[in-house]
Amino acid sequence: MVSLFRTDSTIKRDVEDEIKYDPSIQHDETIAVAVKDGIVTLSGVTKSYMDSYYAEKAAKRVSGVKAVANEIQVKLSTERLDPEIAEDAVKSLKRELPSSAEKVKVVVKNGWLTLEGHVEWNFQKEWAERAVRSISGVKGVTNLITVEPRVNPGDVKKKIEDALVRSAQVDAQRVEVIADGGKVTLKGTVRSWAERQEAERSAWAAPGVTSVDNQIRILP
Repeated sequence: MVSLFRTDSTIKRDVEDEIKYDPSIQHDETIAVAVKDGIVTLSGVTKSYMDSYYAEKAAKRVSGVKAVANEIQVKLSTERLDPEIAEDAVKSLKRELPSSAEKVKVVVKNGWLTLEGHVEWNFQKEWAERAVRSISGVKGVTNLITVEPRVNPGDVKKKIEDALVRSAQVDAQRVEVIADGGKVTLKGTVRSWAERQEAERSAWAAPGVTSVDNQIRILP
């Protein structure tokens, strides 16, 4: 029988390889990887926020990873003024989210961009962050947008459970859904970080969901 246990050294090697071979990441960047008990810490310096973002995504794809602490510092080769970044962010939001951009406020301080406000659906919150993530001069993004749906949550629990059953990436029998109005808690165990994320994505996709507390544990 092949053991499913993955050592920290194996996970570290795989994370380094995943980052190295990701074409989205500029490979002249210095990104260090440390692993303890399946928890990955990324450190070092990159020249853009997107490299830090993609490095984190790459680490989360690796089997055995339980969590990722992203401590990468972004040091731009050319600094931009905060008002310039804010202006580009507002334009991008209006272009990508024409129906809800007016509900989102942009705050920029020392290159760090914060999104505030409220939207009706979680996909709009995620899309707003995606719209500003790659703007030149951005060192990081904090998404404080809240989801305030106008629709009646209805049977949120059943909708999420049905979505989990339909998903080819999630073993629905191992995931428990607890719904209190629009507040959803996920419990149980899955085999990978990717499966955990897919379960959370399925929960957020249900109409009426305002928050998801993902307590699912990873047991490869």
